Amino acid sequence: MSKGLPKRSEDYSQWYNELVKKADLAENSPVRGCMVIKPYGFAIWEKMQATLDKMFKDTGHRNAYFPIFIPKSYLSKEADHVEGFAKECAVVTHYRLKQAADGGGVVVDPEARLEEELIVRPTSETVIWSTYKNWIQSYRDLPLKLNQWANVVRWEMRTRLFLRTAEFLWQEGHTAHETEEEARQETLLMLQVYTDFVQDHMALPVIQGVKTESERFAGAVDTYCMETLMQDGKALQAGTSHFLGQNFAKAFDVKFAARDGGLDYVWGTSWGVSTRLMGALIMAHSDDSGLVLPPKLAPIQVVIVPIFKNQEQLEAISVVASGLIRQLNELGISVEYDDRDTYKPGWKFAEYELKGVPVRIAIGPRDLENNTAEVARRDTSEKQIVKQQEIGAKVKHLLADIQDSIYRKALKYRDQHITDVDSYEAFKSVLETKGGFVRAHWDGTANTEQRIKEETKATIRCIPLDQRQEPGTCIYSGEPSQQRVIFAKAY
Repeated sequence: MSKGLPKRSEDYSQWYNELVKKADLAENSPVRGCMVIKPYGFAIWEKMQATLDKMFKDTGHRNAYFPIFIPKSYLSKEADHVEGFAKECAVVTHYRLKQAADGGGVVVDPEARLEEELIVRPTSETVIWSTYKNWIQSYRDLPLKLNQWANVVRWEMRTRLFLRTAEFLWQEGHTAHETEEEARQETLLMLQVYTDFVQDHMALPVIQGVKTESERFAGAVDTYCMETLMQDGKALQAGTSHFLGQNFAKAFDVKFAARDGGLDYVWGTSWGVSTRLMGALIMAHSDDSGLVLPPKLAPIQVVIVPIFKNQEQLEAISVVASGLIRQLNELGISVEYDDRDTYKPGWKFAEYELKGVPVRIAIGPRDLENNTAEVARRDTSEKQIVKQQEIGAKVKHLLADIQDSIYRKALKYRDQHITDVDSYEAFKSVLETKGGFVRAHWDGTANTEQRIKEETKATIRCIPLDQRQEPGTCIYSGEPSQQRVIFAKAY
């Protein structure tokens, strides 16, 4: 199964593309730039979704749903917002088709033009804040903390499965608050919720930071982010949380009766993660043999493969497997028993290795005699013989160790690829030869940021939240700087 994969060291991009397809995660759809998420890939997304959904609800958020279509005039109400998304919008102009005059198919009916064009949502701030105007009258209606699971469309020209597609799945939280302080606390709370998820469940270390003005979400006052590092030394933004100030409240006239009797505009936040997390999960951990999935997100945590020569042996192994499945299920561990006789064990081993199943248990005739089973872990390929009655405890410990080991490996790689530089020449050299995150002084100007981006393709990923003051000089302009920022080439 995995023999067709290119090596990461030879062609990382092709390795990723082939792995997504060969592991049955997703494929390109008939619509250019869109993808079909296959059942195995969607099962991983469902585990992500279920975990995040619980984390949102545990922090006081509720789910709702808003329309996929947004009146064009809504996007015009917040100037920065429309400027930020105008080039990515898909626009609905007509509402009917008709048979072509020559009988050669259907055409757009020119008589069915919409009075106002509709935008297929690139994000939902505008339609949600227009709704909040009707829901929020008094401070008693606040805070309002909603989330929606949805699809969005951003018309991308250069696409890649999961990482950048014209349509993708995501969640978007939208909250309204009585005070600036409360809204800012919400923004940072959700950044931490995302961080906990990515580190604890995806086994991927992050750097928390705030975006520069040029990288800020369109319409936000401040954008906070989590930056992660992939195995090819490129950064990937895993999620963002935005403090919107009163921008959208003012754009849609969302006021509330304050405690002092006056009227005030609501303070807002928005935050989201998408199926781009699937791309991060694949690129951060997988190897030349296929996926390496953290056990907490693996659809199948354990696969049991029987090794048999005849039906009698298979039946005997199946009895043992049934007992192991009960043992593991009682511990909350998901198990698949693959007793197909149309594929040989070696083929199955390669298939589950490709799909990143964390633990494989093999049972053969000798194991029946010895009351044992062979247990192999995906991340290191280590194998050991374990007594059948000890399988449950062993696998539970193994899954926890794999989860931790995958994180520690990613953390070690990330930390080895954070480099401090003090000159522009050293900066360019590290980007070309080593990659990763480069910590360097920046003078704080958009002009310098843009020039560095144009000359090196590296962007300021964030100004780290835990960054200490460290006076120095900008690597590009030589002007004074008070702290280092994180640069990297990115997806």
